[in-house]
Amino acid sequence: MPFALAEFNSAEAADVRPVLTACLAAPRWVEAVLRGRPYADLAALHAAADMPLRRDEVRAAIATHPRIGEPPGGHRAEDDRSRAEQSEVDNADEFAAANAEYEARFGHVFLVRAQGRSGAELLANLRKRLGNDPESEVDVAGAELAEIAHLRLAKAVTA
Repeated sequence: MPFALAEFNSAEAADVRPVLTACLAAPRWVEAVLRGRPYADLAALHAAADMPLRRDEVRAAIATHPRIGEPPGGHRAEDDRSRAEQSEVDNADEFAAANAEYEARFGHVFLVRAQGRSGAELLANLRKRLGNDPESEVDVAGAELAEIAHLRLAKAVTA
């Protein structure tokens, strides 16, 4: 169940921390968003969530994401979010092959905001990104991670 902004602002940090971690598994980001409370409105909350991540933080956060087209493992709170975000993927066999190539090249799963994109768009994006150098790819993945975090935050905290 999402928090209303007023509840988010006044809740104990221990109750909010797991919600924020499910939005973005980056401890420094989570703590910065927590410290910024109370927020006057949702725009202020999202502005605080725009904090840039370091490459090591991006890599660590990527490690918590399932592959596109595969069900998330375990029973974490993020599972339902990931499943919904990935619902557009309809070419799982092609993704499995492309993901294997991507992972061999970059050493981590392909991360992209799936919501609102077709399976064909996602596959084209993956193939295009295979041409990136490893450091540039972490930066691209970090931008995608930020988009995912904002989508999740919008679902987790409402007006």
